[in-house]
Formats: sequence, C-alpha cells, structure tokens
Amino acid sequence: MQELIEKAWADRSLLKDPEVIRAIETVVGQLDRGELRVAEPTDGIPGQARNDGAWKVNEWVKKAVLLYFPIRKMEVLEAGPLEWHDKIPLKHDYAKLGVRVVPHAIARHGSYLAPGVILMPSYVNIGAYVDEGSMVDTWATVGSCAQIGKGVHLSGGVGIGGVLEPVQAAPVIIGDGAFIGSRAIVVEGVHVGREAVLGANVVLTASTRIIDVAGPEPKEMKGYVPPRSVVIPGTVPKRFPAGEYGVPCALIIGQRKESTDRKTSLNEVLREFDVAV
Repeated sequence: MQELIEKAWADRSLLKDPEVIRAIETVVGQLDRGELRVAEPTDGIPGQARNDGAWKVNEWVKKAVLLYFPIRKMEVLEAGPLEWHDKIPLKHDYAKLGVRVVPHAIARHGSYLAPGVILMPSYVNIGAYVDEGSMVDTWATVGSCAQIGKGVHLSGGVGIGGVLEPVQAAPVIIGDGAFIGSRAIVVEGVHVGREAVLGANVVLTASTRIIDVAGPEPKEMKGYVPPRSVVIPGTVPKRFPAGEYGVPCALIIGQRKESTDRKTSLNEVLREFDVAV
C-alpha cells in the first residue's frame, strides 16, 4: 500500500486507478481502527503513547489521508433532523467500540477512539488518535493527526491543533495522564510530556517560550513540556520600535508529586500552586 500511495502522491492521475483507491481507503480504515498511526513513539511499542522521547512521523500515512479527500465525493449526511454536506463520513458503532459519546460530539471516519474514551460535545478530526480512558470535554477539538495518550483530560474549550501539511511535520502529542486546562491551546507539533498539567489559557506553539522558573535560574525550551510539569500562562518583556511590551510565554512553576497516585497528585498540585483549570 505504501508503494501505491507514494506513486499516487507523485502522479495524481493515478487516483482514478481502482487499486490505488482501495489502498487509500484501506489505510484510512486502519487509522479508524487504530491499526495504523500517523505518528508513533520510536521505542518499538506501536500503539503506546507513553514515550517521552522521539516520535516517528509516518509520512506515507499522512499522504494517504490527504489523498482521501480528492477520491471522495460530497454527500449529504443525516442524523435525525441534523444534516451535513461533506466528503468524509462520520464514525459509528460507538457502543461496539466501548466509547461514550454525548450529543453533539462528532468524530470523523479515520480517527481512532480507544475503549473507555468519553466525548462530551466536541470534535475529533481524521487521523487523530485518542487512547484509552481519555476525555475530550465540552467544545474541545482534537485536530487532524493529533496523538492523545491514555487517561488524558482535555478540559472545556481546549484546542489541540491538527497538521496534515507539510507531510513531514510532527503532530501535537499529549502524553499519558496529562491534564490540559480550560481554553488551553496546543498547536504546531508541540509535545506535552506524560502527566503534565497545563493551567487554563496556556497557549503553546512551536515558537512559544517555555520557561522553567521552579529553580534558582530560569531554564528555557520550546516545543516540549517535560513530564509532570505544572504550567501556567506568563509574559516576558520584549522591546519593539514603539516601546517595550509583554509577550506571551508559558511558565513551568513546579512538578506533580511522586508520593501520591495520579488522581490525588493532580488535585494536590492544583491546590498547592493555585492553578486555574
């Protein structure tokens, strides 16, 4: 399938070939069932999101997702009195999948929802992977190809960015047990480590300065939040021609404690650091 998709990517006239069409549809179907992933940890354990190191982007799988759009035709989708007009069908058979879906949650075909996932009224796009026991809370969005680990809580209004192009771009990765506070935004391939806590309104882009201020000296990084970090919004001064102004950054103010289990640790750390969620 990879060879067929690579050829079709280079020559779009092949999208009329039934064999190519079958290959694209098969890949999207495997994404839908969690048998393939757009990205996976390089620790040799496919299907796990516990790795806090490097991730491999399966570019040919992203190409298959992109090629899925031109081979699809617009159609009317109906659910009772509700109607949509789109190319991508919606997921179905939630009871069989062991997934709880509250009206008006929507997940597109080609996204994977593991058993125990809960979707409040929210949106999960094609290519995304949401692992066991995670909650996508009200009005939260999980963008194309985003990778959400086990036991993650995406609070109300959270925006997890999607990425399809360029095909080599890494998707957003949220590690196991992370808690993403209300209205937080994580985009442009940022990797949030396992059990990290993002407070409300934290915005992380590839260029956002993430500054660890928990020690005697600040430590700065970009694109990555270390495991178990507690993060809040902050500002740093920057001089412009018109004067000096504060620009957004993210501040790591502490760590979740090892001495308690995950749930207790989360409640304790929110109280200790007075983090809004």
